[in-house]
Amino acid sequence: MSIYIDTNDRLHDEQAASLALTCPHCSVFAHITPMAVPRFDELSASRPRQIGIIYRCDACYCPIFMRTHARGYSPERIDLSSQLVEVERPTEKFNYSDLPSEIEPLFTETLQCYSAGIFNAFASMCRRTMQAVFADLGESGKLRVFDELNTVRDMAEMDAALFTPIKRVLFGTDADVAPSLPTIDEDQAALLLEVIKDLLYQCYVRKARLQQALVVRRAHGEDTPATRSSP
Repeated sequence: MSIYIDTNDRLHDEQAASLALTCPHCSVFAHITPMAVPRFDELSASRPRQIGIIYRCDACYCPIFMRTHARGYSPERIDLSSQLVEVERPTEKFNYSDLPSEIEPLFTETLQCYSAGIFNAFASMCRRTMQAVFADLGESGKLRVFDELNTVRDMAEMDAALFTPIKRVLFGTDADVAPSLPTIDEDQAALLLEVIKDLLYQCYVRKARLQQALVVRRAHGEDTPATRSSP
């Protein structure tokens, strides 16, 4: 895919019509339109390695800042990498009300690390969150979580290359042989995010919702007047 800026400060992108993402402001998956492009003359004079472009969310019209690498400078055009990096990410959401008080602040910070794009800090916070979960559930609970992780692996059909780093992050300890915490990239972080959210949902959210439904059903049964059979 060719992306470049011409001498008239115009951005050319062959895939512009299909460029879309989840907006960090309105959380809607929408098309984005370029609104502000750096001047060709200024870029040619300074030749930065990275270039920023301001797009507009077509759903809420808020500005979205994107960054990309300059691939080459010539008198006619400045070629850019097709890999656009979001400077702002949507805030990840989770039903924190069902998490224990010891786990909620840890997982909140975990999601903040992911939204900020600091993925190895995110992995570290994933481990801290799961250590708090294991302390809350006990050894038998930890075994149940491990069984649930294996179920997730089977459902997602993960191979060893995908599954092993996730298992090391979530079930490793600081006492393991260094480096116990693997370095992860953006794609691995996205997969790890879905796995830990699913595990926390199974451990706490699902249980809380089932218990709430049971309480509501019992209360409804108590409020319903008993029917009498006809004499």
